[in-house]
Amino acid sequence: MKRNLFFLSIVGASILAAGVTAYGVSKLSAPKPAPSVMGFASSSVGNHFTSYQKDNYPDLTYAAENAVKAVVNIEKIEEVKTSSVFGSGGFDFFDFFGIPQGHGYQQESVPQERRSGGSGVIISPDGYIVTNNHVIENASKLKVKLNDNRTFDAKIIGADPTTDVALIKIEGEDLPTLAFGNSDNLRLGEWVLAIGSPFDLSSTVTAGIVSAKARDLAVIPSQFRIESFIQTDAAVNPGNSGGALVNTKGELVGINTVIKSPTGSYAGYSFAVPSSIVRKVVVDLKEYGVVQRAMLGITFQEINDGYIYNQDNSQEEVAEKNGLYVVGVDPEGGAAAAGIKEGDIITKINDIQVQASSALTEEVARHRPNDKVTITVKRDGKVKQFEVILRNKAGKTELLKKDYVDVIESLGGQFGEINDKAKKEFKIDGGVQVLKVNEGGILQKLGVRSGFIITQINNRPITSINDISRISSKISSIEGVYPNGHWIRYSPTL
Repeated sequence: MKRNLFFLSIVGASILAAGVTAYGVSKLSAPKPAPSVMGFASSSVGNHFTSYQKDNYPDLTYAAENAVKAVVNIEKIEEVKTSSVFGSGGFDFFDFFGIPQGHGYQQESVPQERRSGGSGVIISPDGYIVTNNHVIENASKLKVKLNDNRTFDAKIIGADPTTDVALIKIEGEDLPTLAFGNSDNLRLGEWVLAIGSPFDLSSTVTAGIVSAKARDLAVIPSQFRIESFIQTDAAVNPGNSGGALVNTKGELVGINTVIKSPTGSYAGYSFAVPSSIVRKVVVDLKEYGVVQRAMLGITFQEINDGYIYNQDNSQEEVAEKNGLYVVGVDPEGGAAAAGIKEGDIITKINDIQVQASSALTEEVARHRPNDKVTITVKRDGKVKQFEVILRNKAGKTELLKKDYVDVIESLGGQFGEINDKAKKEFKIDGGVQVLKVNEGGILQKLGVRSGFIITQINNRPITSINDISRISSKISSIEGVYPNGHWIRYSPTL
């Protein structure tokens, strides 16, 4: 039976889908000192915890009784507009008799509230809460209910669609917290607890074991998604999104995000963003107001038993059985500057073996621009090492400022670079084709359809996805051509 993947928020168990590899990988590197948590709980024990005495707390009671205090229910209130008809008669009556609209009635947009819910985890005594981006996305208001039934209004500090992690804040003091644990230390078969508010039932605790690590499910709807999920068999359901995955010490080792199910409710496995990624994201959001995403500047493909797949899905044999095959190298990226070439096979990053794409992206995601990583590759049967200075989305080594505009996320879509045939047909040097239009982005608001080839943004030529990434200003114009040859220029008034 086919299994579908669902986000865990209380409304709409939406099927998730995305592409295969991310351009300019972001991953976690070899164990390095964790970044300062900027006032977040960072010791092994939270500020409201009693001392951990293993003999006095058999099974999972210690973790459950303490961790549940820091897990909250989040209610999202989203303002949506619907059409309202008033005046003499009604729309259905006139439409039935073929009378054009406008005869004795008017239409207006009436704002309505749509409510949904999820969970969150308090990570600092003054009210910082980590949750999923899809829990708070497009919120007009956020309300947080604590385990002791106190309620607060919350504000969004920042969100990262590429990891589906968000940071919000309530105004409080001496709040119970969960300390960050080290998700790298989780072992297969280790007991964990999932805590959240499924079906609006706050403070629900379920138990399971770690079934797998570093799962790449291709479910986060972002061109540059970073996925390295912890898989467990702890029961989670709609409303668990943003809730805590904790170890037996009551430490936060993941944020529950996705379930694998044919129905949208629990039927087997659940998946959590590891704390190693979560911690980096929330520190960046609090300190900089934007996630400092590090990029290698390559596209790659996993090697399956000595084969890779070409664009036409034909198999091509390569010399190595395992590793990541470098399909493309950004000429202005860090990997190119270090000497990595197309056709190289990446086997390690910072002495960490990489066979799956998730291992590389997770390692790079731990870093910020201007950090150095050591990449080990095989080239023509020889092992070579390269010191790569990571760069930001704009292809530079400095940290991004808070007012940085992520153009690809703002556009709201999935993109692909055009082939030589399209270049010749439209007499252009290059372009980026819109493969999919996501809801809520600039492309959807402008009415751009899939298939549109973007050739200019803000009067700057666009020949590759990298060209879009390097634009950091507000979008004022988009120009391009549809497959039928119709050229058009869009001017957002947003």
